[in-house]
Amino acid sequence: MRSIEARLEHLEALRARARAGGGPDRVARQHKAGKLSARERVELLADPGTFEEIDPFVVHRCREFGMDDPATETPGDGVVAGSIRVEGRPAFVFAQDFTVFGGSLSETNAAKIVKLMDLAMKVGAPVIGLNDSGGARIQEGVASLAGYADIFLRNTLASGVIPQISAILGPCAGGAVYSPAITDFILMVRGTSSMFVTGPDVIKTVTMEDVTKETLGGADTHASVSGVAHVVADNDADCLLRIRRLLSFLPLNNRQDPPRRTPADPVDREDADLDRFIPESPNQPYDMTTLIRKIVDDGDFFEIHEGWAKNIVVGFARLGGRPVGIVANQPDHLAGVLDIDASTKGARFVRFCDAFNVPLVTFEDVPGFLPGTQQEFGGIIRHGAKLLYAYAEATVPKVTVITRKAYGGAYCVMSSKHLRTDFNFAFPSAEIAVMGPEGAVNILYGKELAASADPVAARKVKVGEYQELFANPYVAARKGYVDDVIAPRTTRRRLVRALDLLENKRDVLPPKKHGNLPL
Repeated sequence: MRSIEARLEHLEALRARARAGGGPDRVARQHKAGKLSARERVELLADPGTFEEIDPFVVHRCREFGMDDPATETPGDGVVAGSIRVEGRPAFVFAQDFTVFGGSLSETNAAKIVKLMDLAMKVGAPVIGLNDSGGARIQEGVASLAGYADIFLRNTLASGVIPQISAILGPCAGGAVYSPAITDFILMVRGTSSMFVTGPDVIKTVTMEDVTKETLGGADTHASVSGVAHVVADNDADCLLRIRRLLSFLPLNNRQDPPRRTPADPVDREDADLDRFIPESPNQPYDMTTLIRKIVDDGDFFEIHEGWAKNIVVGFARLGGRPVGIVANQPDHLAGVLDIDASTKGARFVRFCDAFNVPLVTFEDVPGFLPGTQQEFGGIIRHGAKLLYAYAEATVPKVTVITRKAYGGAYCVMSSKHLRTDFNFAFPSAEIAVMGPEGAVNILYGKELAASADPVAARKVKVGEYQELFANPYVAARKGYVDDVIAPRTTRRRLVRALDLLENKRDVLPPKKHGNLPL
């Protein structure tokens, strides 16, 4: 019978084997490729000394294709999992270990991930997945595929209940991509991570297209072309620090409010530059993110989907110490119009914020929806309805500021008063109308202008009349569709006060299983 000392020595030896992963040579190759090991990633993500591992002694159960050799049984079986603290708050993390069977998913390491996610749901804490895997473990056949499906189910059940964040820190291909796709945020690392359903070789065989791995599924592709990646980092360490920052804006679960901080930035701070920030010419662009940073706490704005659908801006900030979700048209790109991608981007972010009790602040400068056959054939009606649906459905505090243009149906969509928005403010520069002055004059006075002795002068007069009558915020304000026309310098104070007032807001939806979002 072993002594207590011998048992403890055996335990430590097993733990040492688990910590070693695939061994020093494979860890060195991981480092040479510009990647951290699975355990290094977990330790960097967590507050120091807070990682508590789950199932470190699990090994695979496969006894085929030479897998019956005990030498193949690495404790932990290719995934490191457990609980951590991030800024003192609990979270759960799993990290695929590429040094063990290429991080491939087996029956047992899928079971570890499932156990972790089930526990996270019971506790009510976020799950962070650090993905670096060659895919399903071929030797285990359908058992590994079943493991993926078990994870997909947990991703779906956890959606809207606890925040789920995926970091792609190496390859992620085939069916493996669908677990991150269901989660709330995907972060990728430039140069070392990739995601695709079918790789370059298969595409070459089937379609004869020549494409590189980076062009097909690299971080920059998914951040700017497909919209799959929400955030791009420069390396593993940068990615993990961005996850920590992202978590700082989020509640632990859907029953809690986001964590507040004591603001160092005075809540009543005014910025005189804002009074002159909006250009006098309605056609002159400006950078909406600059305006946002002038208003939020300490100019700190964590942008999401920065490289995709740039005509709309979404991200997290704080106002008076309270986390808020920002949605804003971007006049500096495509004049801030709404198109298919912008509508999808905005809708997904609005629905996330609503699910996790993050108040929504909207900055509106939108000339309408992007015209053209490409948009119409692509289903702009259906996609634009997503954003409309998301705002109408949202029950969190909602505040809108119209900075300049609010034309046509896009005015309605961008969190207008008619969608149960709580406070709607407008700058004096706001233009709220069915359409822009030039287009409206063409429709209203086209024949009259054509018959005029001086069409140019006549048009100028009519445009001026239209602007005076409609292209201002006061018509909407007289009808109560805008609660107040405010001096831009006071925006920060007005937003903080509005959000303070809405702190205990309660809004309800009709009883139903769920709505039918126009997907």
